[in-house]
Order: sequence, then structure tokens, then C-alpha cells
Amino acid sequence: MSSDCVFDKTSQAAFAATASFDDPFYYLANFRFVVAWVQARHGDLLNAEEHHALRQWSQLPRASQALLVRMVMRKGELFRVDKLRYPEIGDTHQALAPLLALGWVDDAPLLSVQELFRLLRLSELRDALQASMSSVGLPSNATKTALQAALTPVLTDAMPLSQWWPEATTRIVRLGIMALCDRLRLMFFGNLRQDWAEFVLTELGLQRFEQVPLTAESRAFQHREEVDTYLALHRLRERLESGEPPDQLAAAAPAASGNRWLDARRSRLLLTLGRTVERSGDAELAVSLYAESNNSEARIRRLRVLERLGRYSEAYELAQAACEQAGESEAQALGRLLPRLARKLNQPTPYAPKTADAPAYVLELPGPQPVERAVAEYLSTVSAPVFYVENSLITGLFGLLLWPAIFKPLPGAFFHPFHSGPADLYREDFVRQRQAEIDACLAQLDDGRYRETIRATWQAKQGITSPFVHWGILSEPLLTAALSCLPAAHLRACFTRLLSDLKHNRAGLPDLIQLTPDAPAGEPRYRMIEVKGPGDRLQDNQRRWIDFFCRHDMPVEVCHVRWQPAP
Repeated sequence: MSSDCVFDKTSQAAFAATASFDDPFYYLANFRFVVAWVQARHGDLLNAEEHHALRQWSQLPRASQALLVRMVMRKGELFRVDKLRYPEIGDTHQALAPLLALGWVDDAPLLSVQELFRLLRLSELRDALQASMSSVGLPSNATKTALQAALTPVLTDAMPLSQWWPEATTRIVRLGIMALCDRLRLMFFGNLRQDWAEFVLTELGLQRFEQVPLTAESRAFQHREEVDTYLALHRLRERLESGEPPDQLAAAAPAASGNRWLDARRSRLLLTLGRTVERSGDAELAVSLYAESNNSEARIRRLRVLERLGRYSEAYELAQAACEQAGESEAQALGRLLPRLARKLNQPTPYAPKTADAPAYVLELPGPQPVERAVAEYLSTVSAPVFYVENSLITGLFGLLLWPAIFKPLPGAFFHPFHSGPADLYREDFVRQRQAEIDACLAQLDDGRYRETIRATWQAKQGITSPFVHWGILSEPLLTAALSCLPAAHLRACFTRLLSDLKHNRAGLPDLIQLTPDAPAGEPRYRMIEVKGPGDRLQDNQRRWIDFFCRHDMPVEVCHVRWQPAP
């Protein structure tokens, strides 16, 4: 494994040269890039069988390599051979032969009736299932829906296509090497959320990523067991989505590993399993799963289920303990739970500070129409323009000022060239790991340097993917006006609140902002406006932001829209 790897402009250019759309095999170049990357940086996490398979793949004819990659990039593992037609590959059967010889593709896979219905056209299904249709009294022109309803319950055996349909006019094959390909993709991206399309979007110029130095320590995985654990958690989630019983999946969940990143994924899976069994009515198992998950959402859900079960004392004690570590979002939920539990137990009602309310008013406007646009057009003037900025202006300025801290190349934060932001963005130690850089960025708000820094970053990083900067909304006129009108002290307060809980506080900001650069001295030069249409109400995260703005004397208001009666 190489000691370090910097995906800089030179290596980006090299990647572009190997994966140009002028080359019809661009997708093969992408796949080769991933294979080479994983072999160089994660070779110690591959076993002998996997290394051997990659050597075998590299020795295949190019057409066979390309056909394999085409199948890997498509959905599922079953394919009709007559649908695997690509001009650059040529004869599909010829390209398929070496893959069949290696056993990587099965040309006689067992097919369930559900898979048969997914792969065959209606006319083909009628031919293949003619005898079964007759046996249940279906007419020869039955619809696909009728066929599925009548035959799925009775055709329970999986068989090759040749048995389902001896006169088949097509072939169906199953790709048998997806497990290795998923492992490669996981070790490259550090997740299975991203796929091969990331390369395509990059080549088209639709996505650009920050260039971050990558070292051996920054790998997503340091041990093969960590890869195995991630894959096991992923498969359990897939099995849950396919309808398998959640209690069985919970029993199969791997134990906590001590790796905080993987344990957080395990915690989220247990939370999802808990929600599923709670909906099905198994409250006791839900309580157990929420207790083992032990993240903030799971803690609140556990308390609510305990309350429904009448276990008030247990819920009350747990809620009081949770208050000691609760962030704003969890504290808000606890503030609703604790008074109810206290009343059930005849305990004193806990003190809960009253949430501050913003000034509110009602506008009657012609409609229906998008409410934010309607209010913006009504309130906007030449000297006081109104911008739609929901969750994009404050967070965008934050992302621009703190760019060096956010993209600091720390171990475990960046481990491939396609990161939109650090992998540890929502971990509890995100700020602590970057405290010095964050303090240095925020210090610019005190001496006035922040304006130039934000403008310079906006120019230099234009279009580069960021978890906070939405380039389509943060235009130059908006940026210029905002820097002129928003006081540095207000920005510092907002940025500090964002840093206290990036996951929950990046949302809930007001929809609109009105900027008044020429306001008289001593008067606010902006106001934030939360817009609520007919029947809409404030969400919890919006209430928390409004409370924050009010307590810091930042101008905010709530505009309720009613549609004018029809004439």
C-alpha cells in the first residue's frame, strides 16, 4: 500500500485522460481506475482469492472486461442477453464466453416466478406459463396483473428459464461477482451510497470536488473486518427493505466493534429496526432496540414507547438522565415529555423556559401559488430586495468562511477523490478535531477580514461541491448585499450555533431575507422572514431558530399567507 496519495490537478488530469467520453470504453477506464486505487491503497484488505480474481479480470479480452463492467453498473444481477447490446463491445455472446468459463456469469440461473415476471414481456409470459394459466382457468389474453395475482401463490419453485419456458427465445444470465465489485466500490468510496455515476458526473463537469491530500491514515477502512461489518450492516438493511422479519434481522446484527464510525451505522440500523417493530405493534422489542441504538432519536422514541406502556417511572428516570447530554433538538422533545411524565407520577413539573416568539402577521395574496415567491414579490422593492434563501445563505457564508477547516485533511475525513464534505461531518468530535482552524476562521469576524475571505473563497471555489454552499442560490449580488447588511456579530452567533449541532441546525432557517443596505444608521439592515402558507405551521427546527434569533435581537418575523377570495 502506498504511504500517501494526493488527488491533485495532475492526477485529476490523468484520470480525465483515461476516462474521456471520446473513448467509448470510458466506463471501463473508470472501473480500472477504481481497481488500481483499491489495489494500491487497500491491497492488504483483499484476500488471496480476491487478488486472484482481479488478476484474472485484468487478463480478459477488453470486450469481456467491458461487458462485465456494463452489467456491474446496471441494476440487479439478472440480465436478458438480448438487452446486453453495446456497439463498442460487439458480439455479446463472444464477450460473454470468457465470463461463463470463469464462473463469474451463470447462464442457467434458478429463477423465481417473481423474477420471471420482472424479466419477461407479457407475450413471453403467456407462452412460458400457458399450461399453468390453463390449470387455474386464466384466459390466454390475461393481463400481467391477473397472471401475477393467480400464479405467484402456486408457482413456488425456482427453476432455470429452460424449464419455465422450453421454447425460450431469449437467454437470462446471472452475474455472480457482484459481492467483490461491491467490496471494491465500498473500499473506494467508503460507502455504498455513491456509485459509478460519480465518475460520469465528474467527467461531464456536473460535479467538481475539493482536492484534498489523501494519506494511508485517511483510508475508510484499516482492517478487513471493518469492511465485513459494513457489508453485513448494509445487507441487513437490504433484507429489511425486502420484507424480512425485523426481529430476525435484529438477532443477526453484528456486535458493536469499537469503531465509532461503524458503530454509528449499527446504531442507525437498530433505530430503523426499532421503528419497524414499533409500527408492527411489538413495543417491548422496540424498547430493547432503541436502548441498544442509543442515539438521540432512539432515546426519545424509547421514552415515548415506555410512556405508552405505562412504565412512567422508568421513562421519567431515563428522561432526566438524558437531559444531561441532550442537544437542542433532543432537549426540545424532552421538554414535552418530562411534564407529562411528572404529572403521571405526581412529581413537580420541571421548569421549562418559554420559547420566544417572533412578530407575526397575515398577508392576503392572490393564489394559490408558491407562497415564498408570492411573499417575496409582494415585499421586494428596488432599495430593499427580498431573496429566497432557505437554509442557503447563513449556511453558505458559514461554508465559505470555514472552508479550510471543513476540508482539513484529517485521518478518516477524506479517503477518495469524490467527497462533497468530510466523512466525520456529523460526528461528535468534528469541531474538537478542528478547533484551532475553526477559531482562526471565526476570528476574522472580529477584525473584518471575513468579507474578503468569503468573497475570495466564493471566487476560487466556484462550483466545487460543498455540504454547505448551494451555488445556484448564493449568487454574487446576494453575497455582496448580505456581507454589506449582516453584522459580523450576528454571523458569529449563527455560525457558533451551527457548530453546536451541524446535523440538526443546518435546517430550519427562514425562507426569505430582505436586505436594506441604505437603512438609516442604527436601524437593522436586514430582516428574516419565515413564510407559512394556508394550513402550514412552524416545525420544531424552525421554532428553535426563531427562538435563537429573538434572544439575540436579530430581526425575524413570521408571515402567514391567506389566499384572497375568488371574485
